[in-house]
Amino acid sequence: IDTTHNPEFTMVEFYAAYLDYNDLMEITEELLRKILLDTVGTLKITWEGQELDFEKPFRRLAFFDALKEKTGKDKEFFLDEEKARDFAKEVGIQKADELTHSKILDKLFEHFIEEDLIQPTFVIDFPKILSPLAKTHRNDPDLVERFELIVNKKEIANAYTELNDPEDQKERFLQQLKEKAQGDDEAMEIDENFLMALEYGLPPTAGEGIGIDRLVMMLVDTPSIREVILFPTLRPEK
Repeated sequence: IDTTHNPEFTMVEFYAAYLDYNDLMEITEELLRKILLDTVGTLKITWEGQELDFEKPFRRLAFFDALKEKTGKDKEFFLDEEKARDFAKEVGIQKADELTHSKILDKLFEHFIEEDLIQPTFVIDFPKILSPLAKTHRNDPDLVERFELIVNKKEIANAYTELNDPEDQKERFLQQLKEKAQGDDEAMEIDENFLMALEYGLPPTAGEGIGIDRLVMMLVDTPSIREVILFPTLRPEK
């Protein structure tokens, strides 16, 4: 629990057949502009002292391009688990020796990328090992077609082109089991029912989740998620 995380939270998810993550980026920009105009009446707002401009096209920043810009290291460097682990230790990532490769990349993302993004930015093309349900990128087998929308250092939305290949999905689930065995409590189990559904067939699909609480935090300019949750967790009375 911190100013942007709570055990209970509100989110909206939506899916659309025959769209991909590029389409969802366009929809997300239009949706946020509509929400801003309907609620606060302007596309330029202040959140925690930062002036945010939603009028301009949102920046699109590739995951590994952003890391290279900050560290000078390329994609191949970070996809080498031992190099990534050693680098994480060098830059002060806590307990790097105990983290899985995907967790290391996630921590480096938070450390070097997320903390530097103020204006609305789509971070795109995540590493495959970070995204077990996302479709492999059409131009790079190491990546997936996924984006996160970051505003004022906070994730507002997460979306991707859905993985609809049952064989690829099973391989991803098996990799998740390895990560769970290495101590990642958030790694997924094999979902046999989901795999069976994919065998029947899923058309090309894209899906997105938007954090409603953080969106409201932005609209009302508050620094704490507790201020926008109807029933926040309270300390027990002594």
